[in-house]
Amino acid sequence: MGDDKAANIGIIGGGIRGSMFARAIFENPSARLIAICDQNSQTRDSAAERFNVLTYSSVEAMVGAHPELTAAVISTPDFAHREAAVICAQVGLDLMIEKPLATSEADAQAIISAAAKSGAQIMVGFENRWNPRFTAVKNLLESSDNGRVVNQQADLNDTIFVPSKMLSWAGRSSPAWFLMPHTLDLAIWLSGTSPVSVYARGSKGTLSQLGIDTWDSISATFTMDDGSYVVLNSSWILPETAPAVYDFRYEIQTTSGVFHVDGANQGVTHYGADGVSWPQFAVFEHNGNIGGVPIDMVNDFVEYVRGASVNVPTHQDGLLVTQAIEAVHESLSCGGVVYLTKNSQ
Repeated sequence: MGDDKAANIGIIGGGIRGSMFARAIFENPSARLIAICDQNSQTRDSAAERFNVLTYSSVEAMVGAHPELTAAVISTPDFAHREAAVICAQVGLDLMIEKPLATSEADAQAIISAAAKSGAQIMVGFENRWNPRFTAVKNLLESSDNGRVVNQQADLNDTIFVPSKMLSWAGRSSPAWFLMPHTLDLAIWLSGTSPVSVYARGSKGTLSQLGIDTWDSISATFTMDDGSYVVLNSSWILPETAPAVYDFRYEIQTTSGVFHVDGANQGVTHYGADGVSWPQFAVFEHNGNIGGVPIDMVNDFVEYVRGASVNVPTHQDGLLVTQAIEAVHESLSCGGVVYLTKNSQ
């Protein structure tokens, strides 16, 4: 696509993330927000008023009505990526798919196969690759003598607000599907290694008492292909009195040093009438426009669609993470170590 031609993009899933992505595209001078698809009529009405675009309740209707579309953003719930992505890929639309690519290897392979047949490109929304904290660590690991990575540990947790109030579909997900794709992709990306096996443990009880049949917390230990290991801990039952809706701490040990990254405390602590909080500004407003880490990701997707040489997470990265998180759940089920099939895509 020529540099002077805008990317024509549709949004599928107009919720919290989808509406944010829609605004980023709406404000990007190199893109055109063509349409938004969502099953919820109130969400559609709000999007139509806010962005002055046509809205649809089905992906087929949106794609059929807009042959000018060149790309789509899939921001439906985790388990609902396959159908929307396959429909779009079959007509050749380039895709940005929220993490994870899919919640089963079969679904991921179906998406990848449809894209391969049409020539569509796939980018997976592992947004922490745009987080300046982690890009700084990656640059240091690659540019200076910090030794070989020995182990990595990440604690990424949510308060109970997320599965009990924010997500109506938490019972169809888990802390592993909702949170660990972030940290596992970071571990792979930062170290240049891939997981070969995993042993996972978890606990249930708090959410099940609320009628939400899913895991409260999961811990997974991955052995990587260079002999290093990665420990990922994710819970989503932290108390709502926590300083932020999520807590994120990352540590990388090498043979000659260690990196500690605080991903939740943005450097500002507020002591107010309602207690202590950590104001979040990974997404912010500047001169009336939206900015921040996920916005930088969307803007790179626009350039990717327009043919620029942009380093983005691809279907291969997404497939590997899906395979690994599926193995986490298999380990939880069988109580033992699960070995991963090497990604051959």
